[in-house]
Amino acid sequence: MLNFLSRHAVRNCDADDHSPTRRELLRIGSLGIGGIALPHFFAWQANAANAAAAKYAGSKNFGAAKNCLMIFLQGGPSHIDIWDPKPDAPANIRGEFKPIPTKIKGTFIGEHMPMMAQALDKATLIRSMSYTPSGLFNHTAAIYQMLTGYPPDKVSPSGQLEPPNSADFPTAGSHVSKLKPMKEPVLPFVELPRPLQESGIIGKGGAAGFLGKAYDPYRMYQDPAETVKLEDLALRKEIPPERLRDRFELLKGINGSMRELEKALDQQAVDEYYGKAYDLVLSGKARDAMDLSKEQDSMRDRYGRYTFGQSLLMGRRLIEAGTKFVQVNWPSVANGDPEKTAWDTHAANFGPLKNLHCPKLDRSLSALLEDMDQRGLLKETLVVCVGEFGRSPRMGVSTSGNSNSPDGRDHWPYCYSAVVAGAGVARGMQYGESDSTASSPKDKPVHPNDLLATMYYALGVDPEMEIRNHLNQPRELVKGKIVNGLFA
Repeated sequence: MLNFLSRHAVRNCDADDHSPTRRELLRIGSLGIGGIALPHFFAWQANAANAAAAKYAGSKNFGAAKNCLMIFLQGGPSHIDIWDPKPDAPANIRGEFKPIPTKIKGTFIGEHMPMMAQALDKATLIRSMSYTPSGLFNHTAAIYQMLTGYPPDKVSPSGQLEPPNSADFPTAGSHVSKLKPMKEPVLPFVELPRPLQESGIIGKGGAAGFLGKAYDPYRMYQDPAETVKLEDLALRKEIPPERLRDRFELLKGINGSMRELEKALDQQAVDEYYGKAYDLVLSGKARDAMDLSKEQDSMRDRYGRYTFGQSLLMGRRLIEAGTKFVQVNWPSVANGDPEKTAWDTHAANFGPLKNLHCPKLDRSLSALLEDMDQRGLLKETLVVCVGEFGRSPRMGVSTSGNSNSPDGRDHWPYCYSAVVAGAGVARGMQYGESDSTASSPKDKPVHPNDLLATMYYALGVDPEMEIRNHLNQPRELVKGKIVNGLFA
């Protein structure tokens, strides 16, 4: 049954089986074209690409990335305990962990990241991520800022946002999905293994917003460490390809509720859309990429037989299959139990980092970098590992209105760290430096918008291009500067 995002029953074309409706087909990531009001969308798309290529002509890094794998560590990892130790700081700042040397000369990281210490020769460690929020800052607002490049419009006194809606700014993967359309029958944008969430707000900053649901990610919300069900991407055995092709042709002429689509697009565009949808189902590429049983046991063991590790392995397989943008969310809920999954270490910081977070992050991220490098995937894939903010250098204090235990750390967007690799990013380099307490950048500050602008640039998208929101108002794709110093 073809039912890509919805888990509800679909309407039948034939009385004896389940066939895809046109409305259902529009749920297939950026293969859909719903919500577009320009009659010549594909021509506009080509013109935008040509303008960007001319603007950045001569730059070897523009468009160096064919794909992007974004690893989002939701909850706010403690940069000072993981990536940016300060052994000479006072005890209530430096914490319990000791620094260890890395493959980057003169750069030390936390002692519970030994594998990444040896894998940093393939990446750049940014120690100067920084931004100053407006008012209180909690996870949802920070996630929205990090992934869309815009501050949220409405923030409650607690820092919570309203649920996702069609007026939201699109997440980065949705923009890439629209502006860099797929030429092969693969899923353009995949998010796994769970949605972004803080308390009851689910998916804020992780959807296509005013671009329309056609550019939402394919949401693979299953645990890759368990048996994964792939019926959504499978062709039923009793339906031969020829019969499915006939149904795709039939669907072009029915469903009056979609007449506005024909008004917005010419028939050539509609035919191209249906051809891609048909090919996606029959090619089996997405289904095969998500089938981890095709991997050797030794590789699955190297990534780690837990949700995060197997999610990164699936992410690599999707990139290898041609998916343009993959986002792997650390499987946690903000404000969740830090002893189980969440990076949100208010109540306890060092125990969870030592026994859970760092060992998993260390093993899985190092495995991904080594594996992608050996396969040659890092040459054309941008890998970005970052959270929405760091943690307060001083322990036991409140910086966001939350209470903290004596050994807990609160939210801290003023200085934190990120790891980037691939697609021309310098190997074995540290970019930027924090001050003596990891409280603020000492030099080369990188705003989240700057990181997003650099991601777009590497993917061949002009970060300064004009887009139109739901009110047809002109907006910049992102208000950030390209960090050219990250590239070799």
